[in-house]
Order: sequence, then structure tokens, then C-alpha cells
Amino acid sequence: MAITTVSAKTVLKENVLVEAEARGHKVIIDEPKNLGGTDQGMNPVELLLSSLGACQSIVARTYAEKFEVDLQNFWVELDGDIDLDGFFGKSDVRPGFSNIRYTFHIETNAPDEKIQAYKEFIEAHCPVGDTIANQVNLSSSKVVIENPVK
Repeated sequence: MAITTVSAKTVLKENVLVEAEARGHKVIIDEPKNLGGTDQGMNPVELLLSSLGACQSIVARTYAEKFEVDLQNFWVELDGDIDLDGFFGKSDVRPGFSNIRYTFHIETNAPDEKIQAYKEFIEAHCPVGDTIANQVNLSSSKVVIENPVK
């Protein structure tokens, strides 16, 4: 299959509230009040964790039958460690996550050996997990200066 380009657009609204849109679907992203926001939505790092769990869940659902796993229920608990001193410029630490941990909860009658192979497949085929775990080319193509309407 050919490479597919996925697109999204984000617009900074009032304060630090951001509206993200892709394919006509919108998400509100904000910071908690203690970080200068109005707490109207998840913040970007919470959304990243949620994206990972959602991706893993979609892979789980898509391939359950292939692994002969009667998937009755599936959820992921995720935690990430981040040193906010990097974001605030108070320290030389990275501004992003240093560690992300997740736990799969799989409700099924499938035997342990099938579940282990299934788990490994989910981890190996989740695009968001792959993007987080491996270096990706991140580049800015340009800056467009918009003139305000008078």
C-alpha cells in the first residue's frame, strides 16, 4: 500500500485553549488551571497518552479474530513521567515524556500463550506506539505571516 498523508489543523483560541480538527472532527485541548488554562479539555500530553491507548485498542479489536481471541472487553491504563522544568525553561531536562508505561486489560477466555502473542502483535503494529518509540523526521516547512484584517 502507498504512503498515506494524514492531516490535522490546530487553532489557538483564547488563553491556551486550542481547537484541533481533522476530517471534520474537532477536539478541544486545554491546560489545567494550575498551568494557565481553563481546564476545558485534556492537555496535549494527556491527549498523547490517550492517542496511544486508543491506537492500541483499535489494533486489539482489529486483530482479535486473527489471534483467536474472543475479546469481550479491552482497556489500557497509561502513565507518563514528565519534568515540567523542561517546558518552563527552568532546567536542561527534556520537555517531553521520559517514560511511558501502559497496562493492557483484556477480558477473554483465550489461553495465556495466545494472549502473549496477541499482546506482542498489538505493540508491534500500533502506529502511535511506533511513532513514540522510534525517531521520526519532524520538520517545519515554513512560517506564513498573516496580516490582520483592518
